[in-house]
Amino acid sequence: MAAIEVTLIRRTRSVPLVFAAGAAVGVLGGMIGLGGAEFRLPLLIGLFGFAALSAVIVNKAMSLVVVLTAVPARLWAVSGAQLAGHWLVAVNLLAGSLLGAWAGASWAVRMRAVVLYRVLAGLMVGMAAALVVTHLSALGTLILPAVGQAVAGVVAGFGIGVVAAIMGVAGGELLIPTIVLLYGIDIKTAGSVSLLVSLPTMLVAFARYSRDSSFAVLGANTRFVVVMIAGSITGATLGGLLVGVLPDLVLIPILAGVLLISAVTLARHP
Repeated sequence: MAAIEVTLIRRTRSVPLVFAAGAAVGVLGGMIGLGGAEFRLPLLIGLFGFAALSAVIVNKAMSLVVVLTAVPARLWAVSGAQLAGHWLVAVNLLAGSLLGAWAGASWAVRMRAVVLYRVLAGLMVGMAAALVVTHLSALGTLILPAVGQAVAGVVAGFGIGVVAAIMGVAGGELLIPTIVLLYGIDIKTAGSVSLLVSLPTMLVAFARYSRDSSFAVLGANTRFVVVMIAGSITGATLGGLLVGVLPDLVLIPILAGVLLISAVTLARHP
């Protein structure tokens, strides 16, 4: 029976299918200006047969590469001078997110598989809610005193770091609305500032996962990872060109529904 399962997994990891899955994820993410890693995670588990922790680590590796490729485009859209004016915002959030990333990765490697599946399912629901709130409502700005703003930034950063580490995502879905709400930065600039926070945060989580034996999944699936990254980057480029083809009032509920269905699937995973 085990041999049959291994054979089926190998068949589902054919190069064209892996590339196509990565491209589909990239298109979905590109159409809403995100990396799409939250959509990739259930595919890694449900379609390609990775265990929960292995899927998270693979997802984190792919997210890191995809985000790195997005940096030049973001710097082209928002100048370095504009970003330099918001370095204190990045530092404020990093003070919490770096600790959160280490803590989240540490918790993930210690969780029993059944618990991790349910945690991932719950986080998928949260991501769906964040997607709807960010794209279908007008985000205001919280008026806080300087000290309150700094404390809120650290607390929010910690929570985002935990979620990003456990799901293997960059965290832009949560960072961008947080930056808009707490610091009153326009959403376009917030997207670039979020990269300044997410990259170091991802590296910390990646470093923590590298200390666990499950990290060997990357070496054992190098071709798979490379092919899906290529598909994701290709899809993200195409998705960027398709921005506006579907109005947010149609696209966002569809994507939120995909996340909710994925959450139910993960929660029921044996």
